[in-house]
Amino acid sequence: MRYYGNVVRPPSEAGSYILQITYGCSHNDCIFCCTYLDKPFEVRPAAEVMEDIRMAAEDMPDARRVFLADGNALVLSNKRLIPILDALAQAFPHLERVGIYGNAHDILRKSDAELKELLERKLSIIYLGMESGNDEVLRRAKKGVTAQEMIDGVRKAQAAGLTVSVIAILGLGGVEMWREHAVDTGRVVGAMDPAYFSLLTLMVVSGTELHRLVSAGEFVVPEPLEMLREVRVTIEHIEGVSNCVFRTNHASNYLPLAGTLPEDKERLLATIDRALAEGESILRPEYMRGL
Repeated sequence: MRYYGNVVRPPSEAGSYILQITYGCSHNDCIFCCTYLDKPFEVRPAAEVMEDIRMAAEDMPDARRVFLADGNALVLSNKRLIPILDALAQAFPHLERVGIYGNAHDILRKSDAELKELLERKLSIIYLGMESGNDEVLRRAKKGVTAQEMIDGVRKAQAAGLTVSVIAILGLGGVEMWREHAVDTGRVVGAMDPAYFSLLTLMVVSGTELHRLVSAGEFVVPEPLEMLREVRVTIEHIEGVSNCVFRTNHASNYLPLAGTLPEDKERLLATIDRALAEGESILRPEYMRGL
């Protein structure tokens, strides 16, 4: 299969066929993100996409999952997405689901009927990078969206029957705004009630605006145990979720955690408290962390 640039996909799509239908990210302005600095946003030619699907059908005819890349491929109109989804259904008779990255604006621009059209064609999970529930943190990070817009987007997608997996970034508030970041992230997750919620840990990558801010002393990244404290405060403030699968199993994190909220909330908090008491010795070392 052909793929331009670095392959980027959620951890849960590791076994999926990755089909690139856009290049880069239509926003691509977040200060922490290095993912698409090597490629400006562009819609991939439809003929190339269809050719890749035909090749994949020969190489992996039993594929059950497909992930549509790049950054927020949901930005495409249904007029462009539906032919791709129909071609996937024809190429892969055992297809169970299609996943995609999307932001709140991508979801909110689509009507309820359009979202249901996608679901009928097995596009059933959207991965949304919330990053933070605090509007000032989002503004400083140049996310280009508000917390309320993300709440509205997740609710709209889930009301249409789609599953949403929400991701936030520990440390994005820096030392200065760590508590506001953690409290509001927990609060917003509760308001969204997503099917999945995961936390990544901020990594400062050369070439990003965040790297410049850190080098200039204008942004201070929390220490590992402070990151763990953020996890605790975030979980503590998640209220109102019904059956949310929670994970911190990404390679960037210092302490892998897994549970379902609300039933495992107290267990997760107790686990974090034990880790905070034991100190950095039980945390993942820096050399084992990665994007």
